Amino acid sequence: MQTKQKILLPKMGCGTWAWGNRFLWGYNESMDEELQAVFNLCVSNGVTLFDTGDSYGTGKLNGRSEQLLGQFSQLYQGANKDSICIATKLAAYPWRLTRQSMISACKASAARLGKNVDLVQMHWSTANYAPWQEGALLDGLADLYEQGLVKGVGLSNYGPKRLKWVHQRFSDRQIPIVTLQVQYSLLSTYPVTELGLKDVCDELGIKLIAYSPLALGLLTGKYSENGSLPKGIRGLACKQLLPGMRSLLECLREIAAFRNKTVSQVAINWCICKETIPIPGAKSAAQARDNIGALGWELDSGEIAELDKAAASVDKKMVQNIFQTR
Repeated sequence: MQTKQKILLPKMGCGTWAWGNRFLWGYNESMDEELQAVFNLCVSNGVTLFDTGDSYGTGKLNGRSEQLLGQFSQLYQGANKDSICIATKLAAYPWRLTRQSMISACKASAARLGKNVDLVQMHWSTANYAPWQEGALLDGLADLYEQGLVKGVGLSNYGPKRLKWVHQRFSDRQIPIVTLQVQYSLLSTYPVTELGLKDVCDELGIKLIAYSPLALGLLTGKYSENGSLPKGIRGLACKQLLPGMRSLLECLREIAAFRNKTVSQVAINWCICKETIPIPGAKSAAQARDNIGALGWELDSGEIAELDKAAASVDKKMVQNIFQTR
């Protein structure tokens, strides 16, 4: 087997779910220049991991996130250019049934990116509804690695039981699992705390990526029960969760004030202190700059304990991804 290039993962990445998504995030093409500024700012500050998916984008804009990342990475000429890592997730669509379908999907992603995918990830497990479908799709991911079409393979929305099953399947072919990403934040501790996922990842040498570390904006501190809320599903989540998270927000604000940081920076730094790689999204240079401010310092053990306690006291948490397995 040919020598594989190693993937170097930074302390924090950038999620690009919003780049092309009209339905939830209100994307339109006029935002592209600002998104290029976000990309440039991130890379120049060492945030070199960009997480995307072949399903990101709404309607005719499907794959838009990958297209934009391809354009931005080719145009970028600043510091850390050689460290850029594009991680895409291939959707386990019902019509993807063979290992070849995953190879074709990854090649389509590479065409949109204008380069090979660095880290290819299974977007979700089909274990909860069509377990018979999953084996062939995972075999396709392994084929991509063996054929040198990707530098590494990762998973998304897997719990420890299913993760061990995939790990055994890949071990038989000497395919390492580089990363696993799950929804993880102060409002979504379930996969790590209740399922014990971090311990399993540590045991297997897999790096845990935390998506939605700001819980759709609920942990930024910019929304209040009596203030204006975002439209659609995000607004609904705010209405349901804000009343029960007063003590958590108060704790975040106190630590942020003491540290001279923003609430968002404290929430993201908590994920870093839990030895995960958070991938907060950003639609503006100001948001990216705020996210970057979570780097270069660390909460102390007392502050982490306070936040853990405040998070545990929240009765209503973020709804888990329906594809999250045990």
